[in-house]
Amino acid sequence: MNRLAATATLALGLTGQMAAAQENLTAMTSTPGVAVHLTIAHLAEVASERGIANIQITLGQTGVNATLAVAEGRTDIGICPFILPFLMSRGVGPFADMGAERGAELAENLRVLYPYSFGAYTLYGYDTAGVGGWDDLEGRRVLDGPPRGAATNEARSLIQVMTGLEAGAGFTAVESDWSQMATTITEGSVDVALLPEFIPSDRPLQALSAGRMNFYSIPIEQFESEAVQRVLTAPGSAPFTLTAEQMAALGENAHVVSEDGVFRTRGSVGGNCVNAAMDEELAYQLTRAHIETLDQIYEKALYARNVGFENLDPVASGMCGLNPVRYHPGAVRAWEEAGYDVPDCAQ
Repeated sequence: MNRLAATATLALGLTGQMAAAQENLTAMTSTPGVAVHLTIAHLAEVASERGIANIQITLGQTGVNATLAVAEGRTDIGICPFILPFLMSRGVGPFADMGAERGAELAENLRVLYPYSFGAYTLYGYDTAGVGGWDDLEGRRVLDGPPRGAATNEARSLIQVMTGLEAGAGFTAVESDWSQMATTITEGSVDVALLPEFIPSDRPLQALSAGRMNFYSIPIEQFESEAVQRVLTAPGSAPFTLTAEQMAALGENAHVVSEDGVFRTRGSVGGNCVNAAMDEELAYQLTRAHIETLDQIYEKALYARNVGFENLDPVASGMCGLNPVRYHPGAVRAWEEAGYDVPDCAQ
């Protein structure tokens, strides 16, 4: 994804507003069309309008790149899937090269402004591929995320607990840059995709425009099993369900494979992180801008109300437990002033 990263400066607001901005900040996020881009682009817009900061955004970044850059102080704001601070603090996974001691030091530098869903892991593919469901992935070509991305690790771990299959041995794992995911699906080079999606959002809608697709819910018995629940409550994850009515927003070409119409899966949770060294007042003003303009962000995307932009529940948000990241003190002040309860374990 780094090869396709594009740097875009958002010159938002009137000239006078830009001149009044107090800070010049940088941020890292993914490509447009998903919540991780929506939230940072929106923050840049309202921060400029309010004279808080001018935010230069680097697009096309993985969560690994953004989280590490924030922890090292190379960028001010970044998308932060909560599985990554956990792995970083132990020096494992994509952070294995730095070791546990250095990883723990860097993870300690991360603070959250606000949490939200990074998508629900959605197994879907064209009806013509003939995939029967989760129990029919052996030998299949599965698009499971970007190279060296947190989403890829989470998708593979879900497949393993659901089926016992491992990438390379039980199924063929296909990786793609985020900007090329929809093309990879529609060109027919994979049988199914297992990606963190928002319902409805650009990628599944684009894929659906090319033909009828099946969306495979985790069967109820497996969803409620001890093994799957361990995965659903692991760092960076949360149980995620969508009603038949919510899934219907995908349109007539979408067929939900579920015993009762409810779509059940693993949710990926995270937030927008900053470095612990960020000024308390700046973190407060940024978080306050987010809270006070929630109605605006809800109007920008159909899926936005399903993302949890104001859900501070420790289970639903993925805060607390084994997640080493806590809210920035400035963010805590903003949330509490707005009337929200910030869990003690997340402060």
